[in-house]
Amino acid sequence: MSSASAERGELVRRRLLETAVVLIGERGWAGVTTRVLAARAGVTPSVVHYHFSSVDALLRQAVLTTMREVAAYTRDMLEAVDSPAELVDAMLASVESYTGDDPVSLVFIEATLAANRDHSLRDGIAEVLGDLRTSIGALLRRHRVADPDDTAAVLAAVLDGLILHRGLGAGVSGDSAATVLRRLVTGPAAAGRTDPDSVTRA
Repeated sequence: MSSASAERGELVRRRLLETAVVLIGERGWAGVTTRVLAARAGVTPSVVHYHFSSVDALLRQAVLTTMREVAAYTRDMLEAVDSPAELVDAMLASVESYTGDDPVSLVFIEATLAANRDHSLRDGIAEVLGDLRTSIGALLRRHRVADPDDTAAVLAAVLDGLILHRGLGAGVSGDSAATVLRRLVTGPAAAGRTDPDSVTRA
């Protein structure tokens, strides 16, 4: 295959993935068929199956690619923080654009539901979340926050919950969320902070 053909193929593949993300938000996971996807992407159904073994495989990759991109963006934002409070602010800022009914939010919600039936998707999502939690935990440990790994898991879960509640019209204001989450990493827990390496040394 020539380099030009390979490049065209990659462009088509990328268009299919991007189209899938939009359609999942519009129609739900089960509503995305080969015919619908091909029509929206401007290709024939055979092209879809040339690049992907099935529509589910395509949807799975589209979702996981989007999740990895969002997680990478979040990690980049967090790397610049200088304190636990700034980390909370950066985490909230990373999801500020997600209203709960925007395409990406809807994709994440649909994917979470689909993951209950698709073990490969569930494992993929768990891996993305695990990597993000590990990164957050490392930053919390660096700032000597107590129980950094458990705190990281709670913070990550809170972000997902905030997006879900926004979509239901029951969102929490950013200021309120920031106040509570800052307290989590700098408030009473701070009194119990220990050197995270002391346990290892002991």
